[in-house]
Amino acid sequence: MKAISVLGSTGSIGTQTLEIAEEFPSQFRVVALSAGRNLSLLVKQIQKHSPEAVALADESLLPELKERLENLSIQEKPKNMPRLLGGQDGLNVIASWEHADLVVTGIVGCAGLLPTLSAIRAGKDLALANKETLIAAGPVVLPELKRSGSRLLPADSEHSAIFQCLQGTPWADNARLSTGEPTPGLRGIHLTASGGAFRDWSIDELKKATVDDATSHPNWSMGRKITVDSATLMNKGLEVIEAHYLFGLDYKHIEILIHPQSIIHSMVELTDSSVLAQLGWPDMKLPILYCMSWPSRLETPWRRLKLTEVGQLNFLEPNTKKYPCMELAYAAGKAGGTMPAALNAANEEAVAQFLDEKIHFLDIPKLIEKACEKHKQDYQEIPSLEDILSVDNWAREIVRESTKEL
Repeated sequence: MKAISVLGSTGSIGTQTLEIAEEFPSQFRVVALSAGRNLSLLVKQIQKHSPEAVALADESLLPELKERLENLSIQEKPKNMPRLLGGQDGLNVIASWEHADLVVTGIVGCAGLLPTLSAIRAGKDLALANKETLIAAGPVVLPELKRSGSRLLPADSEHSAIFQCLQGTPWADNARLSTGEPTPGLRGIHLTASGGAFRDWSIDELKKATVDDATSHPNWSMGRKITVDSATLMNKGLEVIEAHYLFGLDYKHIEILIHPQSIIHSMVELTDSSVLAQLGWPDMKLPILYCMSWPSRLETPWRRLKLTEVGQLNFLEPNTKKYPCMELAYAAGKAGGTMPAALNAANEEAVAQFLDEKIHFLDIPKLIEKACEKHKQDYQEIPSLEDILSVDNWAREIVRESTKEL
């Protein structure tokens, strides 16, 4: 039985991870949880899983959580009351929890960076759903991985597909995960993208895009922020940077394809020109489960893929004029150093401003580009963790200031 710690347990990745643990009680036990502000759901999770420890990012909510747990009836109380922690220190404790075999990192955005580093430094294996860890801080994270021996198992559907296609190779057998070195035998990566909420919209139609429009994904059920990233195609640009760090390929060998059906989750091209793909219904539980069970596979009662139901698989080149965020991500990745951190933070803040209806959808790439241009003055090629965090704060403030100007 594998002991699991879940960072961001009340979010989309966290809730699906816990559902998997419930479906396979003989395979997984939940030993630690962290959450944001959704206390009602967190209490239910504590009741079901009886974790050893629980942390809240907002430490001020700890008294309320304690009160809610104490007020449960005898029948409703968990088997064991967890140790309650709060703030950044609390998240770091959950990430490095002694009894955890695997840490699932479901905290959205750069907020997940410090807990993820804590897990790595504690030598934990990670199911990485927080792509910002590598995107913003790849130059810092890769040396930490080499020192600790931790392995990053990609929980994104696209990177999981690549990882699965490479199983059985010397790379996978030696757990060559996130070394930053080239993957033997790998010539290219094809990252597939659904095209997001505005796949069938024209550029002119985007001028009237609303928050409701941007957060309605045609294929996937995800959180609001990442659904907006899918609509701008920034999520795919960020995944290009993540793939560069995970599999060691140069950016010119990582290609984005629009694949409306979201059945092929990504493809790899090998040196002999063979192309391997991983297919499945668009369901995040599949890559999460593979992270949790790796190197084994578990039999599931889930819906089986029937290609006759799919009918057709289509592929298109993305329109760079319609999706300028994609090109911004490629440029930031090629620049390296602190530029991806500036890009990522600017994107997070711009999306937050859009979700608060303070800017228009088409303003998102404009704000990101402005922040990246300004950052060229203070760019650092070999950053420290402190440099990354400083750039993250700086880029967010630049976007907030630019929003006021708009």
